[in-house]
Amino acid sequence: MQTQNRFFDDLARVAAGAMGALSGMRSEVETRIREQLERVLAGMDLVSRDEFEAVKAMAAKARSEQEDLHKRVASLESQLAALRSGSSTNAIEAKADVG
Repeated sequence: MQTQNRFFDDLARVAAGAMGALSGMRSEVETRIREQLERVLAGMDLVSRDEFEAVKAMAAKARSEQEDLHKRVASLESQLAALRSGSSTNAIEAKADVG
């Protein structure tokens, strides 16, 4: 009976040692994978989230300004068309008065 207990104690110690070694190995593998991934990402010339958000805000502002300018140009074009139309009508009326 004593022998069997000792066998299980030894087996438990070996298993605990193996688990400790596997845990250390896991940590080392994670570290190496993280280093490799950082190297790959550094070589890809990616932008940070802050830079992306800043450019996104600039693009939204530019788009809004462009839409405002488009509306302004359309308004000015309609005013110009109205003036031209009014000038044509005035010219026709003036010719009719003279003739």
